[in-house]
Amino acid sequence: MRPEEICPDMTIRKSALAVAGLSLILLSGCVKNREVLDAGGVGVNSTLSACPDVAIPQDTGDVTIFNPPSSRDAAAIDVVANITNVRSTCDETGQQIYTSATFDVLARRNDNRGARTVTLPYFSTVVRGGTSVIAKRVGAVTINFPDGAYRAQGSGTAAGYVDKSAATLPADIQERITRKRRSGSADAAIDPLAEPDVKAALLRTSFELLIGFQLTGEQLQYNATR
Repeated sequence: MRPEEICPDMTIRKSALAVAGLSLILLSGCVKNREVLDAGGVGVNSTLSACPDVAIPQDTGDVTIFNPPSSRDAAAIDVVANITNVRSTCDETGQQIYTSATFDVLARRNDNRGARTVTLPYFSTVVRGGTSVIAKRVGAVTINFPDGAYRAQGSGTAAGYVDKSAATLPADIQERITRKRRSGSADAAIDPLAEPDVKAALLRTSFELLIGFQLTGEQLQYNATR
């Protein structure tokens, strides 16, 4: 599945470090797309876990429903909702890394008359290297507006597996990054993270769990251009 198939014309927000090819190298050999800690120019240390980042792709964290659906006038806005309070847990003890997440959906309607139920579809995807979708699931969050209420809240869940072997840097790449270098030597002047094959290896071993509304093409365009 191509990244744009997550929802029509969707552009995945790649983390800055993923684009730069940076990742954390753990003692176990796994990597994490967050930060690289430089130990005074004599090697690169590591601190964090191999669990994927959990994020909301650009332009998919909120949805606007119009009535009538063909209108884009402000007066036609019916319901607006956004994803917030994303919380994740991760188990990396086995051969597969399992990440689960929960999130809230906060919704507001413009007409508070009568009780109303609104169902909002959402997706969760596991993305490798910032662009390659390796798994996708679609779910739905149900929002129940009581009579007289303008606001209501729902919740959703997401989860994904990553093979630990796929998130593990080759031994030679690990050695090049973490090797101690004598200050002032020619070797110390070379940043291993800037070398193309190292950057490519770091990108291959980076994973994210992405969550967002399953938008139509028109809804995505509205979010991108408003």
